[in-house]
Amino acid sequence: MDQFDLEDREYVELKNLLKLMGLCESGGEAMAVIAAGRVKVDGSVELRKRCKIRTGQAVEFEGHKVVVK
Repeated sequence: MDQFDLEDREYVELKNLLKLMGLCESGGEAMAVIAAGRVKVDGSVELRKRCKIRTGQAVEFEGHKVVVK
């Protein structure tokens, strides 16, 4: 399980989180895997590319789990 620190931000967009964590090589790839239903937020499939991920939420993709702090 990995952690992502929001630092002074209120949230991070789902597509950006996948890119920042190195789970996708580009924003385009991130948007494609989200649209294909391959990403879960808090255990449920999330199809919104710009979904706001906030402190305490968990994102799962291809065996990776990222918890936002």
